[in-house]
Amino acid sequence: MNESEDRYVDARSDAGRYRLLLHAITDYAIFMLDPNGIVSSWNPGAERFKGYAASEIIGRHFSTFYTEADRAAGVPARALDTATVEGRFESEGWRVRKDGTRFWASIVIDPIWEPSGKLAGFAKVTRDLTERKAAETALRRSDEQFRLLVHGVTDYAIYTLDPEGYITSWNAGAERIKGYLPKEILGEHFSRFYTGEDRESGLPHEALERARSEGRWESEGWRVRKDASRFWAHVVIDRILDESGQVAGFAKVTRDDTKRREAQRELDNARQALFQSQKMEAVGQLTAGVAHDFNNLLMAIMGSLELVQKRVPPDPKVASLLQNAIQAADRGAALTKRMLAFARKQELALKPVDIPSVVDRIVHLLRQSMRSNISIGVRFPAKLPLAHTDPNQLETALVNLAVNARDAMPEGGDITIGGRLERVGPGKPELAPGNYICLTVADTGEGMDQTTLARAAEPFFTTRGMGKGTGLGLSMVHGLAAESGGHLSLKSKKGEGTTVELWFPAAIVDPPSPRGEETSSSENGTTPRPLEILAVDDDSLVLTNTAAMLEDLGHRVLQAASGDEALEMFKKHQGFDLIITDQIMPRMTGVELAHAIRDVCPRVPIIIATGYSEPYSGKGADLPWLAKPFNQDQLASAVARAVGESTPSGSC
Repeated sequence: MNESEDRYVDARSDAGRYRLLLHAITDYAIFMLDPNGIVSSWNPGAERFKGYAASEIIGRHFSTFYTEADRAAGVPARALDTATVEGRFESEGWRVRKDGTRFWASIVIDPIWEPSGKLAGFAKVTRDLTERKAAETALRRSDEQFRLLVHGVTDYAIYTLDPEGYITSWNAGAERIKGYLPKEILGEHFSRFYTGEDRESGLPHEALERARSEGRWESEGWRVRKDASRFWAHVVIDRILDESGQVAGFAKVTRDDTKRREAQRELDNARQALFQSQKMEAVGQLTAGVAHDFNNLLMAIMGSLELVQKRVPPDPKVASLLQNAIQAADRGAALTKRMLAFARKQELALKPVDIPSVVDRIVHLLRQSMRSNISIGVRFPAKLPLAHTDPNQLETALVNLAVNARDAMPEGGDITIGGRLERVGPGKPELAPGNYICLTVADTGEGMDQTTLARAAEPFFTTRGMGKGTGLGLSMVHGLAAESGGHLSLKSKKGEGTTVELWFPAAIVDPPSPRGEETSSSENGTTPRPLEILAVDDDSLVLTNTAAMLEDLGHRVLQAASGDEALEMFKKHQGFDLIITDQIMPRMTGVELAHAIRDVCPRVPIIIATGYSEPYSGKGADLPWLAKPFNQDQLASAVARAVGESTPSGSC
């Protein structure tokens, strides 16, 4: 007896025991078919999930369990043929229960051979995998939805890397942001998106190692598109682990934040500009206050010096010293005007200016202030039209530009000041069409890079270091050009020097009006008779000095130290021919005092004196204004004009 016969005999001897085992199994349908596929046995497991009792199914063909489509296609017959020929048939597919419902089944069919080699039938084992099939279907659906979601995202580059950093998937957002098609980038290393300097520094490797060790890496920086253009990216790399805990790869999400970064930078610049503007305003207020008080001091000094000059005995040495002191006071007055112009407490005195003459006046001073290794040249055409600007502020601007040029040439060099007439058409947006005088200050110094050049005219921006510059020079020059109706232009390259161009509108000069040989008393600063004048100022030095100058001119002067005191004096004594009052006083300004006096006597002449000289746009704007500090001639002219334009004395 051979080996197979031994197994067959053993099986027959243990038939009862195997029958009990099969009837105890309920999770599997285990039954037998005859050679033609007719069911010949049926266990409880088959009854449980196929729904047939043994009496209902034994003797029927096993194709009963197949779908109509499978029966029509001959699937049951092929299953038996395959098992017969190959010794086993195994598959998964839909099967049908007694109640007509379907279930997903795993099927194994084994042939059963008699000892003689004749086919005795088939053993069929079926397992209900409906729940697993449903889970797999749900998982596939979820995976597909996730895949569609990832590939549908266009605002984010979402892709995966293998453990070495090579790209294994690529979504539509990655294609849009980075510019590569999937076929162009799959299998390439992700480091190609980094800049050359980042690759040289090892940043891509560091990013993967950090994600590998810490589970996540996040950063921002410049990345490179397919067309070599750069964009600012926000990048997150997450580690992916397999079931064993090993790194299976990385998920990488990149967002193009270029617009957000630019918007943030613009916001930061706006905040910085606001901060600088606030600093500028604070400096302007401080400057205005200092200049106003300094004007009052100069008033006392200038007036007193003029009066002393008239009274001292003739002495050339004393006269020279007094003249020096008066000139110094005049220069101080010019300085306060510039300070007030900077603080916007005084309007620019725009007038036709001969720029070559202004340059000639200060070039000697500039040459004295330069080092011996710096030369200053002047180049103007033979005839240059007048420019419309403020001559005093122009002098200050030229000094600022010359000092900047000097500091840009530590090893020495040349400064060239020149000018030309230019006709500007509609193609220059920063200037209205017309004729302009272009004043240039060029140096052969170190020059500026583009970053420095872009910020050079910003208030408080300086490259000189702490304590070596205020950063106000070019901003003041820019303000002068803009308020004159022109423009400041800077041209510079690193190592090639700098050229500053100041564009001023060409002045339109009216022809001189014919004048008679005789002049009026208001033009020569005299009045036809002594006047009774009320002088008002809260600064005792200024008040005493103003009264002294008026008395020296032959007038009778009463003094008041406040607006309230002046108004009380005027009400008691309405015979004043003229009121001269300071503008900035406690509790009552000069304009408010003028309004109160005009309520009592509408026609009395009133002069407003102020160290600010700002125009007044409210009620009383028609009042004459006298800028401090003023000398005796300026005071006499103001008095003559005010009285000459008013009604006779004492008329209210």
